Amino acid sequence: MDKVIRCITSDGAFMAVCVDSSDLVYTAQQLHNLSKTTAAAFGRLLSAGSMMGTLLKNEKASLTIKVQGDGPIGSMLVKADSKGNVRGYLEHPEVDLPIRSNDGKIDVGTAVGKAGRLAVIRDEGSGEPYVGQVELISGEIAEDITAYYVYSEQIPSVCALGVLTNKEDEKVMLAGGLLIQVLPGAYDHEIEKLEQNIAKMEPVTTLLAQGLDSFAICQKALEGFEVEKLDEFAVNYV
Repeated sequence: MDKVIRCITSDGAFMAVCVDSSDLVYTAQQLHNLSKTTAAAFGRLLSAGSMMGTLLKNEKASLTIKVQGDGPIGSMLVKADSKGNVRGYLEHPEVDLPIRSNDGKIDVGTAVGKAGRLAVIRDEGSGEPYVGQVELISGEIAEDITAYYVYSEQIPSVCALGVLTNKEDEKVMLAGGLLIQVLPGAYDHEIEKLEQNIAKMEPVTTLLAQGLDSFAICQKALEGFEVEKLDEFAVNYV
């Protein structure tokens, strides 16, 4: 069963959210008949939406992420609730691109496009929804989510997202994400330590393949800090 977990360091320097979304993204692939390329792109956005949903302050609140790039996928939309459950759609699920020759990875950036916008609509259930948007940085989704938090919400953040598909049948095997936010009061040396940790971390799907759960991944990212678990939710594609 997929889970999303929220953690905080005991000194209040960092908030971390991590999701194992493997079953969720596999379900989305079957429902939308996704290729390996669109499964990777849409799966990353679903994982991001799940984590971001848990950061909503109101239990009845919801969050919508829309990516509109100039790549062949067209638009993608994901909606999340405050428990991290998600659903969504994409314009062209049939798009499939060759594996990148330089690193052997799925070419999400080209499929999504490097020109366009990422918009986030937060509906807290009362008053006007908050809408923030940024220009796409790379179309790789994780970098674009990071840019959203930095430029639209002024929250220094780091985001890692991954989807691993089977090379033979192209079905989703593993998927997940990690989102870390710098909280007010974090010291420069603490931020430097976090940057060092992130620089040496393996991809989220590699860590999942090694048997690490969401909490263990948070602990690895925040090595050298005391990490406290805030809450944990089972998440589904709804």
